[in-house]
Amino acid sequence: SILRSCLFLPVPMPSKANGTISALAMNKDSLIGGVTNPNEVFCSVPGRLSLLSSTSKYKVTVGEVQRRLSPPECLNASLLGGVLRRAKSKNGGRCLRERLEKIGLNLPAGRRKAANVTLLTSLVEGEAVHLARDFGYVCETEFPAKAAAEFLCRQHADPGELHARKNMLLATKQICKEFSDMMAQDRSPLGNSRPSFILEPGVQSCLTHFSLITHGFGGPAISAALTAFQNYLVESLKGLDKMFLNSTGNGHPVGDSKTAEKDVKHRK
Repeated sequence: SILRSCLFLPVPMPSKANGTISALAMNKDSLIGGVTNPNEVFCSVPGRLSLLSSTSKYKVTVGEVQRRLSPPECLNASLLGGVLRRAKSKNGGRCLRERLEKIGLNLPAGRRKAANVTLLTSLVEGEAVHLARDFGYVCETEFPAKAAAEFLCRQHADPGELHARKNMLLATKQICKEFSDMMAQDRSPLGNSRPSFILEPGVQSCLTHFSLITHGFGGPAISAALTAFQNYLVESLKGLDKMFLNSTGNGHPVGDSKTAEKDVKHRK
């Protein structure tokens, strides 16, 4: 048939110029390649971080299971069973492999994991994103940016250093904004979303690796920490402006000798 013949058509090889982009695209597709329906719910698991009175359940899709079996983690049956909260049994590993085969995923027996196990390994994507969202909220609302800024401003209250310190803070704020803007352009696959890339492939592939290792927690957590730091910088600049006003005679810094001489002549 026409459909059967199309399945065996040769695939054109990418040119060297587009090698990097094609490689990233192939890697992106491999995250769900071979499965019947990546958006299908494979199972639901109870959260590990929820309080007993409000235990949340998170849906795990076939696409997420595929991501956990693919690089960089390459989980084995034992670890995947632990992530999915499957009770250990005599034939638990075989039953899990058989169920995965039915949806187009292959998990060979005796497979070794490819990444170090961390506490984040136990979190499914839904809970990792939930944790990142709560962490972001706490950073935004509870981090003592003003208190930290006032404390450090008092450590650098020398009037002769105020101008240089303000320039340092402004430069730091600019660098921090550039980094924060780059993180905001991260388009790592997560959940059912597969957004189009914005960043160049070399950077995006590294951010995707970080996202896969942390199951969606890493990028938003970095952005939340950057927000807290940016709030500190803003409060520091406000504190410096107040110190400038307090250290001026007639709106000019004390260290400005020419202005001081003009003030003396004016008084005479």
